[in-house]
Amino acid sequence: MTPIKIALLRGICQTPAYAACEQGFFKAEGLDVEVEIAATAWLIPHKLTTGECQFTVMPWTRVAVAAGHPFVLLAGSGYEEAAMVMRMGITEALVRRVAIPLRGGIKDLTAMGLIRSLGWRDVEILRQPSGDGAIIAFFGQGVDAASMVEPYATMMEHLGAGRVIRRTGDLWKGAPGCSLTTTVSYKQREPEVVAGVVRAFARGATFVRRHPDEAAQMAARYIGINPRFIRAALDKNQPNLDALRNTAAMDQILKLMADLGYVRGPSSGFADLSFLDAVQAQLAGAAPRPARGSPRRAVARA
Repeated sequence: MTPIKIALLRGICQTPAYAACEQGFFKAEGLDVEVEIAATAWLIPHKLTTGECQFTVMPWTRVAVAAGHPFVLLAGSGYEEAAMVMRMGITEALVRRVAIPLRGGIKDLTAMGLIRSLGWRDVEILRQPSGDGAIIAFFGQGVDAASMVEPYATMMEHLGAGRVIRRTGDLWKGAPGCSLTTTVSYKQREPEVVAGVVRAFARGATFVRRHPDEAAQMAARYIGINPRFIRAALDKNQPNLDALRNTAAMDQILKLMADLGYVRGPSSGFADLSFLDAVQAQLAGAAPRPARGSPRRAVARA
């Protein structure tokens, strides 16, 4: 067994990894996986860089704009991932304060895009150190709206605390969110291990789609909320391995990041979907497509 560490977050976007762990898909690939649930996404790049973990499922935007491109995306997972939730009893025109996590993730970018599209020119933005902080600010009635991912948006609706008014897909149809990631150096050094992780992850995604009731029960042990909220969220939002192929939506998101001053200048090569191609070709009974370094022609760089 090859020991590896994988840093995960809490959300629907992480369910393929949860399922791969719980169903023994990693073990079937000869991988002894240790899972860490990170407090927030912005801590993970450091963990990858220092070798504290070898894999993660984190926002693709943080990979795309990382200086020097030390990371590489391997497969999609999060899909139209974030939602803007507004508290009950008010209209969109009455929103005055919005809670958003630290900049650079899909929750932040969805919120900034939606604030523009909704015409909320004078709203006060309350920046929080994590997605949890934004959820707490909303639930504690410190703001009128907040950006969050599933299953928390569905949870707020079921608890009667708020309602979803827009989602990432309303801005960028099919946009990816958190995605399976490793470092460039690890991919080059251990391609067979990477291939095994991608195969197990793909099996996990298939399990989530085919067995949502069981997947919700498994995910509850990682996310920490009632499985019924997770199961309801899976009816609205599921992982998508091919989300990273939507380069049109990714271009639009990167353009927004440039407009907001988050990034500057073009670059390329932050994804390698050849491992995913091989898995999908095998499932389809076809010969694997040739390996390729990136599905994209240009991206932005910090």
